[in-house]
Amino acid sequence: MIGLMAMSLIWFTACHKSRLSKSTSQSSDRDTTLITRSPEIGDSSAVDTSAADTSAASGVADASESMREVKVNEVDFDYLTAKSKFSFKSAKQDFDNTNVNIRMKKDSIIWLSVTGVGLEVARGIITRDSIVFMDKIHRDYFVFNYEQLSKQYNFDLNFDLLQSVIIGNMPFERQENGRFLKENDFYILKQLVERLEVDNYIAEKNQKLSRLRATEVPTQNTFTLDYEDFREVGAYLFPFTSLISLNVLSKEQQKLETTMRLKHSKVELVNQSPGFPFNVPSSYKRKR
Repeated sequence: MIGLMAMSLIWFTACHKSRLSKSTSQSSDRDTTLITRSPEIGDSSAVDTSAADTSAASGVADASESMREVKVNEVDFDYLTAKSKFSFKSAKQDFDNTNVNIRMKKDSIIWLSVTGVGLEVARGIITRDSIVFMDKIHRDYFVFNYEQLSKQYNFDLNFDLLQSVIIGNMPFERQENGRFLKENDFYILKQLVERLEVDNYIAEKNQKLSRLRATEVPTQNTFTLDYEDFREVGAYLFPFTSLISLNVLSKEQQKLETTMRLKHSKVELVNQSPGFPFNVPSSYKRKR
């Protein structure tokens, strides 16, 4: 199951085939972010220049001005620990409320432990170089590197992207061609990231990312990330529920829908390392 969780995140990014640039991050940690239902958001429309005064008063004067004025509040930390439940549903898989313990070292390590009936059944560790999972029930393990996964899904997967997806910060850095629009209670940052049209919905009330919607231009494959149940964790507002929805066309032109949900019961941002124990026993067989 631990493999399913991480591979679900990988599949989230794999719904498009564009090559995402790898970023060179400094050493720091992020949060696990979460959310279940998306806000009621209609189609976005550009800010009417005839209402420039009103727009300016709300923090969005025009496309160029708003880029500088709308600040997105994001989570920063050294280490993170979380107790969570993970659910996954696709045409072939369906499981609900799997217990997952998460530990993170910013920009470096994502550690996962899956438990069932009081026992650990699987463990995984994601680093900047590789992804390794142990199945403790069947006593085997899996090893992936980003190059292999990138070839398999025809996209450029990297640690920074996975980390951003998990913690709820904006997965894509602001582009020079990005522009903000105002719609109801949201600022919408519209970006073109290679072949992806990306809409970031920033809530006016707390300036947190509430929804991300990305559409691949050639195929119209889409994914959405929705965040809710924001609570104070340290000095930050943290989303305690996240929902990922994937809608893609298969090679046979069949519509495939996949949904994932991550709900945290406890999140802590800490300064000391919680430890990331991971050792594959010599008796385990490598499956990949």
